[in-house]
Amino acid sequence: MTSLSRTRSVLVLLATLSALLTGAATAPGHAAPQTAAQAAPGAAPEVTSRAVNGKHVIAISVDGLNPRALNKLGRARTPYLHQLISEQGAGTLNARAQLEMTVTLPNHTSMVTGRRIKASRGGHGVTWNDDTVTKTVQQAAGHPVSSVFDVVHAGGGTTAVYATKSKFWLFERSWPAAVDKNVIKVEKNAAVVRALRQDLARKAPSFAFLHLGKPDQMGHEYGWLSPRYLAAVATVDRLVGSVLNQVRGTPSLRSSTVVVLTSDHGGIPGTTRHSDQRNREDYRVPFAVWGAGIARADLYRLNPTRANPGRTRPGFGAARQPIRNGELANVSLSILGLGPVPGSLWDRRQDLRWR
Repeated sequence: MTSLSRTRSVLVLLATLSALLTGAATAPGHAAPQTAAQAAPGAAPEVTSRAVNGKHVIAISVDGLNPRALNKLGRARTPYLHQLISEQGAGTLNARAQLEMTVTLPNHTSMVTGRRIKASRGGHGVTWNDDTVTKTVQQAAGHPVSSVFDVVHAGGGTTAVYATKSKFWLFERSWPAAVDKNVIKVEKNAAVVRALRQDLARKAPSFAFLHLGKPDQMGHEYGWLSPRYLAAVATVDRLVGSVLNQVRGTPSLRSSTVVVLTSDHGGIPGTTRHSDQRNREDYRVPFAVWGAGIARADLYRLNPTRANPGRTRPGFGAARQPIRNGELANVSLSILGLGPVPGSLWDRRQDLRWR
């Protein structure tokens, strides 16, 4: 074991012990009902014991994907993302990132917990965006927080994370008993996709979370929608395509696997920024479901109870909510035949239709 691995192991152990001692572990409890306007703080309800139905979900987050990039590149340079979102899957280019922040780690934590960010309103409390903070999600929230990993594990399934940023150690640190495999290769997008594909060839996890960070990296270095940024999106398209082609080319996967794709934020063209949560270039993201049993559809047309927000940014109190990236957890669990993440807000009723 390397020195870094030993350090990470110690951090996970210490964080787990601390969570247990402070009552912040994902122990059974009961939360007050939540509304779209205000997620209630408190303990998360107990994870139900429903069993995984034999399907597989590959959740993909393309970090920093401004939907404008797909229009700029066209189908010729991003054929697979076009297939996922508009040609073969149920998708939209007009979903929304989290209201409170449009930065990476808070949004990804919402994706796997189904919660908003603000801890005092029942959120997960992760407001930092680097790997120097060693708290767990539970410690950040000040109360138990369950995740998609917990629910899949309780249902007898397996989970895995494949990420290109070191800050994603947060997931294993917060849910060490429920993240069965954690592959982090910093800024090595092809390497994490290769690790996922190797596992798909051997024994696919019930729920795999794949993070691809190259567009975000190039956006910060050269600007959103710059030539280098657009080239990064095209590269990620090819990597996503290699996963889709493996699913299509493997009978067992083709009949059982669904891909759920979204992003944590966009980015303002001509700048290296994405932290203005009130700017449409930052808060507009794609959301798509593709694979076994999924037909081509516009997600908003499939879901008349949701409102396509156009250029607007509906708040928590909106009667008809837009589709949000935080719905990834409960949509994935619905596909797997499992109930929602305890204490979640986004799609907690699992009523977002995807077919």
